[in-house]
Amino acid sequence: MNKVVLVGRLARDPELRTTQSGTAVTSFTVACDRRFVRQGEERQADFISCVAWGKTAEFVSRYFTKGMRIALDGRIQTRSWDDQNGQKRYATEVIAEDVEFAQSKNEGGSSYQAPAYSEAPAPQAPSADIDGFMPVEEEDLPF
Repeated sequence: MNKVVLVGRLARDPELRTTQSGTAVTSFTVACDRRFVRQGEERQADFISCVAWGKTAEFVSRYFTKGMRIALDGRIQTRSWDDQNGQKRYATEVIAEDVEFAQSKNEGGSSYQAPAYSEAPAPQAPSADIDGFMPVEEEDLPF
């Protein structure tokens, strides 16, 4: 299984590009604080390279800016290429699949609170939902 969940702040504004075939792709970096701080030292952060494709790329580039908190899940992907000098180069990045705002609109950044965006279709809520609970018939219980 290849699953990544990140919550952090954008280290720079997202960069939107378009492939030759017209697909939107956005690159951005998320600064994630490490959980523990050594005594007498400042908290460290990891700067993680991320990429979003298609509608997710458009969403990130439109609604997120440097310093905003972002929550995302996706997968790690590695790639390699030869640079101008013929040297083999490698990159490891997170491919963002679901992206959400991780701050309130009063917390700074944008005053617009857009909905979260996911490439996957949203699950449908049950129609018989009563105060967050679904009625279950006794014969449907497994015990």
